[in-house]
Amino acid sequence: RGFVYDSRNNLQMRGLVVLLISKAAGPSTAELSFQHNMVSGIYSSQRSLAEITELIHTAFLVHRGIVNIGELKSCDGPLKDMQFGNKMAVLSGDFLLANACTSLAQLQNTKVVELISSAIGDLVQGIYYENSKSSEENCLTDDIGISTWKEQVFLSHSALLAKSCQAAMELAKHTAEIQDMAFQYGKHMSMSHKLHSDLQPFVKESSSDTMAFSLNSAPAVLHQEFLGREAWIKQIRE
Repeated sequence: RGFVYDSRNNLQMRGLVVLLISKAAGPSTAELSFQHNMVSGIYSSQRSLAEITELIHTAFLVHRGIVNIGELKSCDGPLKDMQFGNKMAVLSGDFLLANACTSLAQLQNTKVVELISSAIGDLVQGIYYENSKSSEENCLTDDIGISTWKEQVFLSHSALLAKSCQAAMELAKHTAEIQDMAFQYGKHMSMSHKLHSDLQPFVKESSSDTMAFSLNSAPAVLHQEFLGREAWIKQIRE
């Protein structure tokens, strides 16, 4: 938890976006009388929300670090160590999620609780979908269009940031229209981040083994839409 709250950590993009969008939007007309609660143009509840967003994201990163024991080779290290590591990853992720849920309840705003809870649900759904696809040996069986790609990326990458941005506007009592604009901003911000990472295996000159290549990545999906399914499969086979 100390790692998550460390101010020198520069990987906290989601929390930073929530803080910046809160500052950019400022207080709503309904909340002008409460401006004395603001520090640097941001409410304390919005700061808490930024921390909650980071906690949830980190919890899921920790959970994603669980190793599939069935795929381990003898050179990977002692099995007992791996099993212990998995238990620690589950417990650590759960601890961070529990902290996030406690802080969420302290905001005392049912709409915000509902939004962030649904984002956690979306993340779980996205990860289950990713895992079910990665275990299939033949990736060509699925006909994924760009709309399906967007749907999957929203669940596993965009939902948390989009709904956190919307929740930040709700905490400042902004209108539904401004809340929707914040939602769209968060959604497109994280989608562009995913597009950038999907592009890396194609633009990096020396592609390392650490970069996972997937036929469900954005360039491959867009190329299939442009070429047509049959011609695309033919090219892949070649």
